[in-house]
Amino acid sequence: MIVTTTWTGGRKFTAKGDSGYDIKMDATPAYGGMGEGATPTEMLLASLAGCIGIDVTMVLNHFLDKITKIEFITDGTRKEEAPKGYTAIHTTLVVDGDIDAKKVWRAIDLSEEKYCSVSDSLSAKITYDVVLNGEKLTRG
Repeated sequence: MIVTTTWTGGRKFTAKGDSGYDIKMDATPAYGGMGEGATPTEMLLASLAGCIGIDVTMVLNHFLDKITKIEFITDGTRKEEAPKGYTAIHTTLVVDGDIDAKKVWRAIDLSEEKYCSVSDSLSAKITYDVVLNGEKLTRG
């Protein structure tokens, strides 16, 4: 896989991979940008959630007709000093629908242990919560 990232002025870049879609990135004004795109660190969290999401929907494919909502809220903790990499990432998976909690947890486990290339590429500690039909669940 190759992604080409091209400078478009100031602190802005546009990346394009094999899928052919443009991804616009920019720094915040605090770092000399115009805030006209997602920051690379936001993209990293979004990439992680998207990777887990694809895995979860593949594992739960037979139950998707009973699920009305899947949403990821991903929060990253970064080092104070440069480089300000992520040291911990916590993802809350919010699911609404008629599905057993054990199936949701199993999908997360399979993503983490077997399928998600993004989480496998990170050195940050990644943890999870599940909110199913408005109720926060513990792993069980």
